[in-house]
Amino acid sequence: MTQTSQQLAEQVFQAYKTHQPIPFLNPEENVDEVLGYQTQDALIAQLKEHHQTDVAGYKVSMTSAETQAYANTHEPAYGTLLKTVIKQSGATVKLGEMFAPLIEPELVFVVTEDLPSDPSVEDVLNHSQLAPAIEVPDARYEDWFPNFTLGDLLSDNTATGLVVVGEPVAQLDYDKLGAVTMSLKHNGSEVKTGVASEVLGNPVKAVQWLSQKLASHGKSLKKGDVISSGTFIPPIKAEKGTYTVDYKDVGQVTVTFE
Repeated sequence: MTQTSQQLAEQVFQAYKTHQPIPFLNPEENVDEVLGYQTQDALIAQLKEHHQTDVAGYKVSMTSAETQAYANTHEPAYGTLLKTVIKQSGATVKLGEMFAPLIEPELVFVVTEDLPSDPSVEDVLNHSQLAPAIEVPDARYEDWFPNFTLGDLLSDNTATGLVVVGEPVAQLDYDKLGAVTMSLKHNGSEVKTGVASEVLGNPVKAVQWLSQKLASHGKSLKKGDVISSGTFIPPIKAEKGTYTVDYKDVGQVTVTFE
């Protein structure tokens, strides 16, 4: 018998609480996109109560053809960021307190005025700041990456781990934003470079997609929301040491794993 979103969310929630990874929900549960987002909502309600916290914003995942192929989908997906997962640049994270985290260099948009459900490029640029960030995806499943289905991913809040955010800066114009380059270093040695155009052609498009998708779920982007907009590179496994990302025209962000 197919389980309800509440029952599925309870399985994932128990993995959070016990720090014991669980098997994938699919194929046994046949979790589709609709049930996946419903499960995410139920999980977020449990996590909000458990941590006595609130929603800080959202993350956009699978913003390139390569990352969409992991889940056999042709559009991005979103996860919900609680205040407890937002860390400031320079944070130290214990790997043992996570499951199997990854590293994704991303730009964060900080919403400065409520956005409409179908925002124009100008709406996004005029009502947000930009900040350098490192997203640290993590999931509560056994051997989760890159073996998940879309339903599994959505049900576990789209593999939300942490988002490490640097100092916000004034927004760039559209073309300049799409041309932002980054260098990712691990303990001072460069491991990857990337460009913002890898994110749906321009990270602004990720924010536009998110606003539209949220509207279809009865949600919206509000002043103060933090949006992690999509990775510049395919994710890499997080290891002990310090990761530094330098973004042209945006700034630097660091996180240390021990």
